Amino acid sequence: MRNYEVTFIVDPVQDGGDIKATAQKYVNHLQDQGCNIVHVNEMGVRELAYQIKTRTSGVYYCVEFEAENGTVIEPMELEMRRDDNIMRFLTVSLDKYGVKYNQDKRDGKIGV
Repeated sequence: MRNYEVTFIVDPVQDGGDIKATAQKYVNHLQDQGCNIVHVNEMGVRELAYQIKTRTSGVYYCVEFEAENGTVIEPMELEMRRDDNIMRFLTVSLDKYGVKYNQDKRDGKIGV
């Protein structure tokens, strides 16, 4: 299994339920493709470094998951590009140090 992490920014203009539904849609998409969801981190509303679609803030989500290979990433990213509620996204592959760092952060060993 390979480890991946996708971080995306949801448009904050929607109501709270719609924002969570947008994020859950991509978590469900990954699970339907046979991925194991390791952790979903709702980071909340944050200021953007620069304006995106005339917005100065966005709701950040980070989803860490395991997949057999990277074939699940391209269809997910295509769906995110088509979704008007997603302002930006970034998918990265995690090595063993990234996985350990994320686990230590969740356990409270880092960033306390």
